[in-house]
Amino acid sequence: MSYGFEFTFLRRLKHFIAIHMTRVTVAKGDGIGPEIMDATLKVLLAAGAQIQWDEISVGEKVYLSGNTSGIAPESWDIIRRNKVFLKAPITTPQGGGYKSLNVSTRKFLGLYSNVRPCMSLHPFVRTKHPVMDVVIIRENEEDLYAGIEHQQTDEVVQCLKLISRPGCEKIVRYAFEYAKQQNRKKVTCFTKDNIMKQTDGLFHRVFDEIGSEYPDIEKEHWIIDIGAAKLADTPEAFDVIVMPNLYGDVLSDIAAQITGSVGMAGSANIGEECSMFEAIHGSAPDIAGQNVANPSGLLQGAVMMLNHIGQASVAEKIQNAWLKTLEDGIHTRDIYKEGVSKQKVGTSEFANAVIANLGQKPSVLKTVSYSANVALNLPKYVRKPSAKKVLEGVDVFVHWTGLNPDELAEKMQKLEFNGIKLSMITNRGIKVWPEGFEETFCTDHWRCRFKPVEGYSIENKDVVELLNKALQENIDTIKTENLYSFDGKSAYSLGQGQ
Repeated sequence: MSYGFEFTFLRRLKHFIAIHMTRVTVAKGDGIGPEIMDATLKVLLAAGAQIQWDEISVGEKVYLSGNTSGIAPESWDIIRRNKVFLKAPITTPQGGGYKSLNVSTRKFLGLYSNVRPCMSLHPFVRTKHPVMDVVIIRENEEDLYAGIEHQQTDEVVQCLKLISRPGCEKIVRYAFEYAKQQNRKKVTCFTKDNIMKQTDGLFHRVFDEIGSEYPDIEKEHWIIDIGAAKLADTPEAFDVIVMPNLYGDVLSDIAAQITGSVGMAGSANIGEECSMFEAIHGSAPDIAGQNVANPSGLLQGAVMMLNHIGQASVAEKIQNAWLKTLEDGIHTRDIYKEGVSKQKVGTSEFANAVIANLGQKPSVLKTVSYSANVALNLPKYVRKPSAKKVLEGVDVFVHWTGLNPDELAEKMQKLEFNGIKLSMITNRGIKVWPEGFEETFCTDHWRCRFKPVEGYSIENKDVVELLNKALQENIDTIKTENLYSFDGKSAYSLGQGQ
């Protein structure tokens, strides 16, 4: 082979490799973040992952430099350009108005699906649930995590729970498509729709609607409290679980912990355009720089990243080598157990052991196979035709320091006009007028419902007139909520006890 031909061949080979590389964004984070990221990247490169990366700085140093978001604008540009983000844990300083970068990233980039596989590694990692293999799929953008809170009176603050049909449809569709791709047999939905009939009720209805399109997958629904108890007691009864944001946040950590260790679990955050992969544990600053941290959680996130970008064969190779390393008893101190473990190693040594096992498979733990996975079928949300929306009344919330609901009713009845009457007063959701109980404890935050009597109707201008009348009567109104029906079905809650 001539020198000129060899040079040309090598140049073309480098060009071919470069154009087939996936460029990702990497953030080493805080605390143990740099150590576990270095270990993870070393394993990925040794396994032949076709990636290149741009490193950005996020977290504590950025926060303390005066940036309350924890990330610089130019770093956002890099993340958005590369679309794929591998992030180590970060530290958010306490106080000072600092915003969670994790929450901001999920919302800004539209990462609507949080995916957390929780599989036991018995008998090599201690657990009370040796056959557990559950995937928690959590809605990632809305619910109470919209973070819309207000103090309304001296005694009452509120947090708005926002559940949207697009949010429900996207996450439920993802759960069923994920189950189909991974050859999972059942999808379970957790909600509290026996109490929150509008918000959690919508999530449950969408689950039933979309689930009907997947006849080969078993479907079930649990109320969150008993479902959580069942998950903690008998996790082998579940396969894929989909749920709104808050429930998913709590239960994904519980599920990870009962597999044996939160420190072993990775997480994927998937959107229509971008994705983020991470460990689910924190930055553990108390052990930073000591080469004792377990890199498994971030490595699991990286394996999910490789699957996501179409490098399933590399992901499979790394996962099987990781399982083989655990079987060999080569453990970091967080999972080391006398009689089971054979060698206690540090962060970098554990990574080296995984690299040494590349190409090998476990003999006791279940071997993984990702190569047959096909891409998820995730159609974009299509907005439904608008329903017929009719105003049926209004809830006027007032700040009033009295204690007798009958006295407040007399004041609010002075606002009545044109057939629009006071129909109910509640306090913290409990009906206290008419026919309330004197034993019911009341705060200074009251909901006064006005509805038209039969033969009358209400319009938006009538709501304005009600508020004008309240102003004239020196009634402190703090908010209103219009009461609507959609296609003839009332879309607001009754008072408890009504």
